[in-house]
Amino acid sequence: MRLDKFLKVSRLIKRRTVAKDLADNERVLVNGRVAKPATEVTPGDIITVRLGGKNLVVEVLELKDSVRASDAGRLYRVIT
Repeated sequence: MRLDKFLKVSRLIKRRTVAKDLADNERVLVNGRVAKPATEVTPGDIITVRLGGKNLVVEVLELKDSVRASDAGRLYRVIT
């Protein structure tokens, strides 16, 4: 699954275009490397999103094309 789509489906980022802009501006890392919006994400990957002065680090647990808002938290585990 594409990185920008995962960020949107998991509801870590509200809109896919915002996720794409963050990745284009090198504010998203996958496994410690700067990632582009089309980077493929797999279960077990560590995603770091730099928002403002804070870093959100999550581990991908599961991939789904669409989920309910109540189930979105099951797609990832927050590390920090």
